[in-house]
Amino acid sequence: MNFNIILPGLEDAIITKAEEIKGTYRVHIKLPQRVQQCPECGNPTNLVHDYRIQRIQHLKMFERDTYLFYHKRRYRCLCGKRFPEKNKVVERYQRHTIEWNQALGIRVIQGKNFKDTAAQFRTSQATAIRRFDHISSGYLKEVKELPKVIAIDEYKGDTNEGKFQVIIANAQTGEPLDILPNRSVETVKNYLRQKGSHVEMVVMDMSYSFKSAVKQALGKPIIIADRFHFCRYIYWALDRVRRRVQKEFNEYDRKKCKIMRHVFYKPQDKLSKKQSWYLERYLKQSEELKCAYQLKESFRIWFETSKKNGALMAEVKEGLKTFYNQVIESGIKEFIQAIKTLKNWQIEILNSFAFGYTNGFVEGLNNQTKVIKRNAFGFKRYDRLRLRVLLHHQFKVKGIPVI
Repeated sequence: MNFNIILPGLEDAIITKAEEIKGTYRVHIKLPQRVQQCPECGNPTNLVHDYRIQRIQHLKMFERDTYLFYHKRRYRCLCGKRFPEKNKVVERYQRHTIEWNQALGIRVIQGKNFKDTAAQFRTSQATAIRRFDHISSGYLKEVKELPKVIAIDEYKGDTNEGKFQVIIANAQTGEPLDILPNRSVETVKNYLRQKGSHVEMVVMDMSYSFKSAVKQALGKPIIIADRFHFCRYIYWALDRVRRRVQKEFNEYDRKKCKIMRHVFYKPQDKLSKKQSWYLERYLKQSEELKCAYQLKESFRIWFETSKKNGALMAEVKEGLKTFYNQVIESGIKEFIQAIKTLKNWQIEILNSFAFGYTNGFVEGLNNQTKVIKRNAFGFKRYDRLRLRVLLHHQFKVKGIPVI
């Protein structure tokens, strides 16, 4: 047969026959006879000892299961050694082509899960997992030293190492760097001591365990509180006031107030006419709820102004103190409790405006991690989850090179 195309992985092969039998595509190949070097004595030889037909599973062609029937030569040397010819089609002791193994390696990293990938390649799930374990560590670029600015957050992984894992990312580039097996202070502290000698700033949520680990490991780095996490304390306080106050409303307003609770959180200048009507209705029914809403709006205005005037830290700090005074004057216990937390984290909160870093991108990384975990119906082993997530982010833009 004469072919005018070159198939990847079969560039040196001579295709002698191609046929379709019962839905499978069969390609018969052989290699041109060449002088071989004896692996025993190193002398050249072109003496053919015998031929064997080897059946090898290959990648699908034309959406049909494809098998190569390789007409393999065995050579003999004058020293008595028998050995097979060198080829770029299949490795020794393998039943799949080199191209098949490479394609499977790409798909187990980028595919939905091991089970679906195995079905696509007509193999077992155990083979797909074994292939992933074999190649994944070689592809991953391990972090030797952490950058100057890092972000830390936790997510629920449910692995054999712990219920929660910790992700560490580059706060400047948004690149995930590593995943720790659990969120204990000792684990985070030991990791930062090993690789955090260059770290100057750490962005985190308002977790006292993270704060303790970072201070013990790095001394006195600049800790930056994530904006979302300190803002939500004010919105939580407003919500607690709403739930407490609406119990005194009549049955209709109590239920409707719960349904329309989003109007309390939305900025006042972005409310529709209908939403403004409902907001005014419920604020008129409770002076305490109205006061709580005004406190929330005061905090929101301070927050928006501080984002624009982050360099003017004196004004930002003064605005926060003014808000504290407004809360104390109101006497609303939920807000008083909230500002206690803000005061405990005041330096870290002010740092968020001074340096402008947030953990928002890490929440996006966590969301992608949860999708990967859900598609795979969970990962029992922490090491597989870590490699699967880090490799996904490493290759999602540039892809895995085909050799």
